[in-house]
Amino acid sequence: MKSTDAARIASPAKRRFLRTLAAGAALAVAGSAFAATPTLNIGTVIWIGYGPFYVAEALDLFKKYGIKVKLQPFADPALIPPALASGSLQGAMLTYDQVIGQVAKGQMQKVVMPIDYSNGGDAIVAEKSITKIADFKGKKIGFNPLSPSDFLLSYAMKSANLTEKDITPVNMTPESVPAAMASGQMPIGVTYEPSLSQVLSQGDGKKFHVVYSSKDAPGLIADVLVFDEKAIKSSPKEISAVIQGYLDGMAYMKSKPDEAAKIIGKFMGISAKEAKEQMSGVYNIPLAEMPSAFVKSASTKSYYTSGDIISNILKTKGQIASVPPAESTFDGQFVKALAK
Repeated sequence: MKSTDAARIASPAKRRFLRTLAAGAALAVAGSAFAATPTLNIGTVIWIGYGPFYVAEALDLFKKYGIKVKLQPFADPALIPPALASGSLQGAMLTYDQVIGQVAKGQMQKVVMPIDYSNGGDAIVAEKSITKIADFKGKKIGFNPLSPSDFLLSYAMKSANLTEKDITPVNMTPESVPAAMASGQMPIGVTYEPSLSQVLSQGDGKKFHVVYSSKDAPGLIADVLVFDEKAIKSSPKEISAVIQGYLDGMAYMKSKPDEAAKIIGKFMGISAKEAKEQMSGVYNIPLAEMPSAFVKSASTKSYYTSGDIISNILKTKGQIASVPPAESTFDGQFVKALAK
């Protein structure tokens, strides 16, 4: 996740599993210049895709690269970009649509590393009688506008030549979808884990099913590591160190999955078992695959393609005045250097 869900945007959003906003005093610890402090404050929300960062912080895997990273959880991701712009944060984890929105408004906050993309963790669920996207015509659909849920729905409907005019949109958060569908007032909803599993488990799993998910559009709902353009120019070594610590966290998850699940679960406020289950809904991008996100291709894994889709939805809905060039939203130099 992932202009996003307050859970993700986390999403009011890929985006998402919430925690209370970190104390304002903690956000003020670091100044905008890396040289003034050995600690980098990185804004985040509670989301399973950020697991490698949770592991890296808990095990202090950034230390050998000469920095300390302190994660600052936000309940509302919409507050993260302003904190980054003010210098209260040195970096941030955002959904790519948030970055597009910031750049379109003149804030040069750029993606330096792809983190993950939703791989089935976001989905459009419907009553069993609704079997294809074309069946959505004339139906009520509950989703959070201008969020990853909105982008997934718009992209799916486009494949069936449908637009929002063909449905009855109902504004609701992803967390509200299970109850709305259980009550019978909503035949179709767009949500993400763990709300997705809550919907699918109703009626002993016989009442609702997934019609379309983020597996059908890999990369469309993407989480990214972001730094301000000024920081990219002034402190490239520190940014590279953050990425390397993250990669070590991802390696730890692969080599010691049980221990990693405990760490991630503790940070998220869930059990290790639940953390493992949620991991199946996201894809943490390995270093070897990261550079392709910055390369033009027809795949939604490319920021050129996913960015174009998201930007046009935002522009159509009046959230941005113009579509920013894809190149203005990212800087792939760090990933490319490490992947050599």
